[in-house]
Order: sequence, then structure tokens, then C-alpha cells
Amino acid sequence: MHRRVITYSRNAFLPLTTVCQNRCGYCCFRTPVEDGCVMPPAEAIRTLDASAALGCTEALFTFGERPGAVPGFGEVLGRLGYADILDYVYDLSLAAIERDLLPHTNAGILTYEELDRLREVNASMGLMLETTAEVAAHQNSPGKDPAVRIEMIENAGRLSIPFTTGILLGIGETMDDREESLRVIADLHARFGHIQEVIVQNFCPKPGTAMEGAAVPGTDEICATISLAREILPSDVAVQIPPNLADASRLIGCGVNDLGGVSPLTVDYVNPEHPWPQIDELRRLVGDAELCERLCIYPHHIERGWYSPRLEPLIRRLRERIAAPDRGAGA
Repeated sequence: MHRRVITYSRNAFLPLTTVCQNRCGYCCFRTPVEDGCVMPPAEAIRTLDASAALGCTEALFTFGERPGAVPGFGEVLGRLGYADILDYVYDLSLAAIERDLLPHTNAGILTYEELDRLREVNASMGLMLETTAEVAAHQNSPGKDPAVRIEMIENAGRLSIPFTTGILLGIGETMDDREESLRVIADLHARFGHIQEVIVQNFCPKPGTAMEGAAVPGTDEICATISLAREILPSDVAVQIPPNLADASRLIGCGVNDLGGVSPLTVDYVNPEHPWPQIDELRRLVGDAELCERLCIYPHHIERGWYSPRLEPLIRRLRERIAAPDRGAGA
């Protein structure tokens, strides 16, 4: 009898800016425009170098949505020599590739043309659907319009971009809303085949936000949602939980088969109060299952050739590296 396999990616988390056009009721990541609101190139390169030295295979670039739409941001970015944050992430993606790190970008809403351009230097990309419901937490967030987010996920499918999406639990949606969101994702995957993993992420209240006193989903509720996701989603789509935000040891058995990106160096900048478990701790969390490292592009998408020719040599090298018998001895 085969052991269950639970996968994870060893990554570096680089928040390039915390400026965002959205004002979600639960977010503490967003900050006003100020001189320190963009990660300087030297710091980004140091993070890439250190992460590569620790054996990471993925560079996760994330930033607030459409920061250029926020007054004053353009001037701050311009002092670094860039007119657009997407030019900056493109150059840093090249720097990551040079250091044997596969880029994965979460940039919020992007156009078809922007996705197509970043596909040249990204092995995978992502956007949380969060919910198909209209919730009060998103009333000041134009990029959280469900139709806008679904359109971007569709465009990623049209471009054959290996993609991560997910739902956020506890932001005002119902269990019926969660089911609808998961069915929308399953339909997108049925049409395009590009969804690699669906994150079932629980909302964590943040002091100073509009939802700091909101109730949080309990473990049983999260487990029921994971089970629903596993029932609705096809078997080639992984169900992922962030192991730093929930009791993974109790949720693994509900249908989880991926623990997402875990960094041996950088914190979770979106949830900085929740440190990542390290690799030895992940092994304990998965219990009798087998913990296996993966790349940010899944094997079936590699076999289909769903990547830029620029990335082919690196993907080949990294596949061989993580398959080595002594890989993952610590972090």
C-alpha cells in the first residue's frame, strides 16, 4: 500500500511593495506610500543570494495590487530607476533565474498582455479568488470584484500559465459561497487545465483593521471546507493549507496534499505573527504520510511544456536536484 504524499516548495518570500490600491477590511499588509515602501534592489538580491545558498528553488514575488495607481508611488519607484513595478519584478525574476530560483509572481490583477510578458520569466503565477460572494470586507477594493478575478484566472488559462488560486475563509462568506467558489475554480480548470493547487486559507484577525474583532473559523469548519474542496476539485489539483496559519496536524487528514511554499529564511509578510514551521517540523506534522519537496511548477505541467524556453535548463536541473536522495535533510 502506497503512503500518502504531502508536498511543499522551499521558497524565498520577497514583498516588493506594500502599497496597494485595495483597502480590504482584514489586511495589515497594505501601507501608505513612503520612501521605504519598495524593497530596494540590493536587499532583494541579498535575499535571493541567501535563499539560493539555503537550497531554495522558488522566488515568490508578491506586492500590493496596482501600486502605481496610488498617488506618490510612481515617484518612489522612479528613484530606483523604474517606471512600473512590473518592470522591476521582470528584472528581479531574471536575477532569480540566474541564481537557480524559479520565479512565481502574485501581483494582484494583471491584464492578458501583462500575464503574457511575465510568463517569459515565471514558472508559475497566482491570484487568490478568495470568494465569489460580495462581502463588506471588499467594498473598498476594486480588484476584489469576483468577476475581475475570474477573468484574470481565465486569461492565465488561455496562456497556459501553471496557476495557484484559493479561497479565504471567514471574511463574510457562507459555506454555500465557498462551495460556489470551489465550483467556479473547478470549472476554470476543466476548461484550461492550468490550476495546480487551491489554497484553503483561514482568515486571521489583525489588530488595527476593520475586522480585528471578527470571529475566526474553527478547525472543524476548516476541515469541512477542505473536505468539500477535495470532493469538488479534480484529483490533479492539489488542496493546500498554509501550515503556519492553522493546525496542520489536525487538518492533513481532511484531504490536504500540499503545504505550499515554506521559507527557511524569510517570514510570511502577510501574516508576520505566524512563523513558518521548518522542514523537520513539517515531517512531524504530516505524520505517517511522506513529505516530498516539489518545484513551483508541477510535474504534469513540466511534461506538457508549459513554461518559457528560457526556463527549461533550470527546471531540468532543479528536478534532478530535488530528486537526489540526500535532498531535504534540514532547513
